[in-house]
Amino acid sequence: MSNTSQSPRFSLVVPIYNESDNVANLLDEVEQTLAPCGPFEALLVDDGSTDDSRGRMQQWKQRRNATWLRIVQLEKNCGQSGAVMAGVEQACAPIVVTLDGDMQNDPRDLPEMVAMVERNEADAVVGVRRKRQDTWTRRLSSRIGNGVRNWVTGDKVTDAACGIKAIRREYFLRAPHFVGMHRFMATLVRYQGGKVVERDVNHRPRAAGVAKYGIGNRALRGLRDCFAVSWLRTRILRQKVRGVT
Repeated sequence: MSNTSQSPRFSLVVPIYNESDNVANLLDEVEQTLAPCGPFEALLVDDGSTDDSRGRMQQWKQRRNATWLRIVQLEKNCGQSGAVMAGVEQACAPIVVTLDGDMQNDPRDLPEMVAMVERNEADAVVGVRRKRQDTWTRRLSSRIGNGVRNWVTGDKVTDAACGIKAIRREYFLRAPHFVGMHRFMATLVRYQGGKVVERDVNHRPRAAGVAKYGIGNRALRGLRDCFAVSWLRTRILRQKVRGVT
C-alpha cells in the first residue's frame, strides 16, 4: 500500500530496541489505524537492537509494499531520546507523533491528537495514562517521579513518561537535545512559548518482550535531568523570525 504521492500530513516516529516479537503486530495496527487518516509516514528507528527487530521490520515492509514506512538504523544504541530525535530529523511532516515500540500505547489515540494540533488548539498534545496497565511499583515510581519533576522544573505535567504525543516538528528541532529529553518535551515546548494540552489515552499491558526501564536505571539520572531542565527555563532562546526582506 502506498500513500506517499502527497506530502505526509504527519510523521509517526517509533523508537525500537529489541522488540522483535512486537514489530509485526505494531505495524499491522499502525497501518489499519492510520492509513484512513490521509497521507502519513512512519519512521521506525532501530536503536542498535541485538535481536532481529530490524530484519522483521524489513520483511514486513517488503511483504506489504509499505512505501509509507521508513526504517532508520542507528550505528549504535543511543537511548530513547536519541532514537526519537533521529526519526524527527528524518521526518517530512510538520507534525510529529510518537509511540513506544512495546504496543502499550494505542495508535487509535493519534488521529484526534493530530487534529487538535491542526486546529491550533495546541502546539503539543501529550498523553496521560489514567488507567496505566503496569505493575504497582512502576506506577508508584512514576507518580513520585512526576511529583519531583514538577517541583524542580516549575512545570506541571501529569504523565511525563507517556510515549504517545503529537508535537509540531519545529519544537523538537529547536529544543535543547540531551539524553532523556523525550520525557521533558511538554516542558520544553512550554519553555519555548508553545501551548501544551494533556489528553487521556488508552494504555495496554505489554504483549511481549521486557521493559527497558526501572527504578534503578532511572531515578538518579532523572533527578539530574530535572535540575538541568530547570536551569534551561531562564536560559532557553525563544527567538521567532517575523520576516525577511
